[in-house]
Amino acid sequence: MLKNYLKITIRNLLKHKGYTLVSTTGLAVGMAVFLLIALFIQFERSYEDFIPEADNVYRLSLEQYVNNALELSSAENYPAAGPALKSDLPEVEEYARLYNLGYKNNVIITNEQARPEPVAFKQRRFMYADSAFLSLMDYPMVAGNAETALTEPNKAVISETYARKYFGAEDPIGQQLHMQDDDFNSEIVEVTGVFQDLPANTHLKFDVLFSYSTLFTRHDKALARYDQSWQRKDMYTYLKLRPGTEPDIVAAKLPAIINKYQPDLAEQNRKNIFVLQPLKDIHLTSDLSDEAEPNGDERVVFFMSIISIFVLVIAWINYINLSTARAMERSKEVGIRKVSGAEKRQLVVQFLVESILVNLMAIILAIFLVTLTLPFFKTLSGIDFDFDSLSQTWFLILIPVLWLIGALLSGFYPAWVLSSFRPVSVLKGSLKNTSSGVLLRKALVVIQFTASVILIAGTIIIYRQLEFMLNKDIGMNIDQVMVIERPGIAEKDRNAYNSAIDVFRAELAKNPAVEAAATSFTIPGKQRAYKSGVKKLGAPDDDVAILRVNSMDYDFLDVFQMQLIAGRGFSPDFPGDTDTSVVITNASVRLLGFDSPEDAVGQTLVIEDFGWSPIVVGVVNDYHQVSLQEALEPSIFFCTLYGGEYYSLRIQTNELESTIEQVRQAWTTAFPGNPLDYFFLDDYFNNQYQNERRFGSLASVFALMAILVGCLGLFGLSGFMISQRTKEIGIRKVLGATTVGLIGLLSRDILRLVLIAVLIATPLAWWVMNQWLNNFAYRIDIDWWIFALAGMLTIGLAFLTVSFQSIKAAFANPIESLKSE
Repeated sequence: MLKNYLKITIRNLLKHKGYTLVSTTGLAVGMAVFLLIALFIQFERSYEDFIPEADNVYRLSLEQYVNNALELSSAENYPAAGPALKSDLPEVEEYARLYNLGYKNNVIITNEQARPEPVAFKQRRFMYADSAFLSLMDYPMVAGNAETALTEPNKAVISETYARKYFGAEDPIGQQLHMQDDDFNSEIVEVTGVFQDLPANTHLKFDVLFSYSTLFTRHDKALARYDQSWQRKDMYTYLKLRPGTEPDIVAAKLPAIINKYQPDLAEQNRKNIFVLQPLKDIHLTSDLSDEAEPNGDERVVFFMSIISIFVLVIAWINYINLSTARAMERSKEVGIRKVSGAEKRQLVVQFLVESILVNLMAIILAIFLVTLTLPFFKTLSGIDFDFDSLSQTWFLILIPVLWLIGALLSGFYPAWVLSSFRPVSVLKGSLKNTSSGVLLRKALVVIQFTASVILIAGTIIIYRQLEFMLNKDIGMNIDQVMVIERPGIAEKDRNAYNSAIDVFRAELAKNPAVEAAATSFTIPGKQRAYKSGVKKLGAPDDDVAILRVNSMDYDFLDVFQMQLIAGRGFSPDFPGDTDTSVVITNASVRLLGFDSPEDAVGQTLVIEDFGWSPIVVGVVNDYHQVSLQEALEPSIFFCTLYGGEYYSLRIQTNELESTIEQVRQAWTTAFPGNPLDYFFLDDYFNNQYQNERRFGSLASVFALMAILVGCLGLFGLSGFMISQRTKEIGIRKVLGATTVGLIGLLSRDILRLVLIAVLIATPLAWWVMNQWLNNFAYRIDIDWWIFALAGMLTIGLAFLTVSFQSIKAAFANPIESLKSE
């Protein structure tokens, strides 16, 4: 019986090659889009899946409040928090701290025994880790013991890649590495382990780990600073809860821990809150200060899920529409088979077999399309997919599941419709398209193009918001600004180090392509946040403003072309500026209680965290330290000529290569042994929008695919509908109908449905995208023309699709049309 079903199905598909091609191609494109987006979604949701007990691991983040106002939400915590929680809470099985020095400092690690010359690398992915860290996370080790590799001071574990980079083919175990950083730290450690290179789907990426106890040897007070301190938060703290522990129970006990170890907070009008973050949720849901790397965005994953479903449903709708539209053509087949004794059940199976076979061809073609487009999708998504991704178990299971679900969902209704024809009506020739069937096809077309309009309008809005953020004035001119981190290898003598900075400035001054150079504590786009409570002298303790702290030197305003609103900037004419003066931004003026910028100049402030009472000497315009997703923050600048962590150079870019080479020579002269590592500030700042860029790129491509699939279905459906009106067209032409009139007549019904789809999609798209835009502190308004443009594009594409069939029919010889049966 099955063989007979297959034979009939194949014969029918070959007889109607055009229908088969359109149906199969539409389904294949829809399935390919779904599979590609599934790869993206699964990757984004797979973070930390390689860690065996990830469900029991949490990161302890910190929220700090001053006068009940949120001062800071940080991924880091106090050094003493982990030991305290393990000691006081029986639910905590283990803790581990990480000190992310590669993020905070300019670090250079060298194999000084390498020959013919030492091997040195600047290490951004470098951390100090508690002895329990490797075993808590259960990272696979290539060499060494995870439980003991970091138990002693001056020990290190490195990745497989860096084991080869530092030591080549030699065994790295027992070898030495020398770490130097821009805080004058110098440590020689022994390699005690090698771990497998970390996968891309982890929020913690590191290549070198030093034992945490190495920090205790830095100075006499290092143990208190790095192990027992409740004063300075700068450690990631990970907790492993005992199996079966409810995290809510642990969370409920955290306020008592803070009260026990920080009892003076209430007197200072401060409040701290510990937050347990599930390890596997960090990548998509956490966007805190001091994150180890920019995280993903759960909203992007959600919207991509919706897009994948839209495109797949559009493809299925195409198949249903085409199948049911062809019902009249197959009605005699059904009538004859029923008269010959075929039961309805057998007919349903016959048509389901056809659906299964078409979907099988489609899924095979979809796999080919996925394989073909994977390199492009890798570039588009920013994720390092390879062909091994297609052999993952979940993906191999998804393929047959998608095939079978598609075959059943898209095949059941057409099979039910076709098998329900009454043989008497069919054979008498009195069978007509039912109003319910026609209505269903129209509804499905409307659904298809509603989804398409939403995708087009959404893509336009995403790009306009991204363009708005990229082009909005952030209060600083960051174009043509070259940034260099301060040297990692430098003289420990402070005077010698300062002299080297003066040499660098002097060498840069000789280069006419360098218009100005300045040093600062941080730069725009740097996510690391340092904030402090500041108040006007004499103000009550509860009248404290939370300001972002930065530094500048004499040339900072020239480099970033900021506007001085009142007073003056820091100047060599006022040597005391480095000890007594601050500059504040305009937003800080009223926050601190001053009536105007001019009123603030000359006033004394109190910064209790610093134990300092500086005088305001100037007010500058507001600026955005981080992306426009966050509200502008008021800032305060202190003056330092030598303590900055970044050197920012405003350069002429006409002869960029020669300018960079001259800067390199100046750097080498001032800081020998340090490789020049630079970047351009506009690229660095705009990198904060990588999720939006990626979302925009993905949405635009898949919106195009949705339109393509919809038009494929419309092409097949319009062709079939026009074929049913062949005699009508012939008669109209004989009676004098014009070609233009016929094209309009044949296109009108379809275009009316597309117009209805535009009207339905407009409020839906506005609501969805308005919700997305509400996540930005600075956003565009949604203009009416966006929906008009999306509608016109959709109607235009639909008209072109239908017109091809309409023109063909309009130009046909009416005599041939009237001869047809």
